[in-house]
Amino acid sequence: MIPFNKPWLSGREMDYMREGVEAGELCGDRSFSKKCQAFMEEKFGAHKVLLTTSCTSALEMAALLLDVGPGDEVILPSYTFVSTANAFLLRGAALRFVDIDPATLNIDPARIADALTDRTKVIVPVHYAGVGCDMDAIMAMAKDKGIAVVEDAAQGVDATYKGQYLGTIGDMGTYSFHETKNFVCGEGGALIVNRESLIERAEILREKGTNRSRFLRGQVDKYTWVDLGSSFLPSDILAAFLLAQLESKETITGNRRAVFAAYHEKFENLERTGLLRRPVIPADCGSNFHMYYILLDTIETRTRLIEFLKQKNIHSVFHYVPLHSSPKGQELGFRGGTLPVTENLSVRLLRLPMYAGLSGEQVDYITDAVYEFFGLSL
Repeated sequence: MIPFNKPWLSGREMDYMREGVEAGELCGDRSFSKKCQAFMEEKFGAHKVLLTTSCTSALEMAALLLDVGPGDEVILPSYTFVSTANAFLLRGAALRFVDIDPATLNIDPARIADALTDRTKVIVPVHYAGVGCDMDAIMAMAKDKGIAVVEDAAQGVDATYKGQYLGTIGDMGTYSFHETKNFVCGEGGALIVNRESLIERAEILREKGTNRSRFLRGQVDKYTWVDLGSSFLPSDILAAFLLAQLESKETITGNRRAVFAAYHEKFENLERTGLLRRPVIPADCGSNFHMYYILLDTIETRTRLIEFLKQKNIHSVFHYVPLHSSPKGQELGFRGGTLPVTENLSVRLLRLPMYAGLSGEQVDYITDAVYEFFGLSL
């Protein structure tokens, strides 16, 4: 079986973890956490990076930092993972789902403009498949209305928009290091704080609502409870694993680029004949090649192709069920038929195996199988 995903290892992960254990540094914010944060601040030009237990917890921190609450509205795509919505729903905010751009599957700025009200507090662009949203348009709207922007860059670590790394453009950004992402530590994430005025409070919320970070820096002689918060720090053991991954980011991204390019070239003829559509990467976006998907003509074709590939020992999957049409979305009062682009594309999208260790021979086998499904050959 060719798996859908397989984490790539640099070979230093276990060495770093052993080093941390032998040093007795097991809890959060020890030496490896600091090295990971410093690495991303330097390489990505991030103002402040704080490791978290997940991208979910980073989003929840962002909602807390912005004092989101009842009466506030948050604009986001429906075509995203549930954490994007839950982080703000947990604070009592009303969700305003908007449609996506049919080319990139990212949130459509024109639909954001239609959804803005005097209650809009946050816009959450989700950088789908490691391809940046139209951040110029989004940031211009947000600045004009005094609205915060929180980038959900769970899939966008090491990707850029007009030369700027995703997650560093809005007021805050969030990363994921889940085992399905490009750089992994099993479970983990990061909050990128780009607004200076939010940094000190972000450290407090992340440390259970205490000023322990200031105490450890010698800025106060004791630490105490000063605000809301929770335990958002990952173990330094996870940070040790992650550091080895981040240090190999050029290799990992380069390998994924090669896999993406091979798929893209081989599927050109099928796109030209109208049998599928390939991903679109705008010229001003630098992808991290997080996924390779194809868009088929109908959900029936997608279902048959998934089964066909399974018989060939190839694991392919579909992606999100749109949140507005999910059971919880229905419970919240949302209805199908309201976001036509999202509803049309979500049932036609199929994700193929995509990881840094996928060989050229495996890509050939997968693409040959897709051609065979359509009764053609390369």
